[in-house]
Amino acid sequence: MFKNVIDPIAAFLNRLGLKPNTVTLSGLIGHTAAAYLIAQGEVTWGGLLILVMAPVDALDGAMARLRGEPSKFGAFIDSVTDRYSELVLFGGLLVYFLNQNNWLGCGLVYLAAAGSVMVSYTRARAETLGFDGKIGLLSRVERYIILIPSLIFNLSIYGLGIIAVLANFTAVQRIWSVRKQAHETMNL
Repeated sequence: MFKNVIDPIAAFLNRLGLKPNTVTLSGLIGHTAAAYLIAQGEVTWGGLLILVMAPVDALDGAMARLRGEPSKFGAFIDSVTDRYSELVLFGGLLVYFLNQNNWLGCGLVYLAAAGSVMVSYTRARAETLGFDGKIGLLSRVERYIILIPSLIFNLSIYGLGIIAVLANFTAVQRIWSVRKQAHETMNL
């Protein structure tokens, strides 16, 4: 869908001599800077920085593909870095809400972080067992589509509430899907 936009940028970065894993790590650094801004109460600026950094996530894989160097290790590092990036943002939000003594916000950060991790974990675990784990409402892209505007417009508590509910719902969807797939394979 965005290949016509991403590939030319990835090709340009390759010509500059950047490595895909360098771009992956720069995304983590950008997310860490955004989390720091959020923790300091600069929620809108943090959201704007994430808006700028979010497309970087697609560039590393495109760079590796265009180089003819996609690797399992690169895919692994990309996935792990994505989890850290997201959790760093939730950490920034947690500090922000702690500084305000906003316990509802703290609870929503926990639930959103738990749901986000479980969405990724249920997919990874399902796929290691040979099941399809890609179903569900709220993958990482959808979580960012909710989180970024909620930060930019300083409505993060609402974005977190949506993510807290729908990410955990997605994890349960994946559990039920794997259960159904397991049951179907037993009947064959």
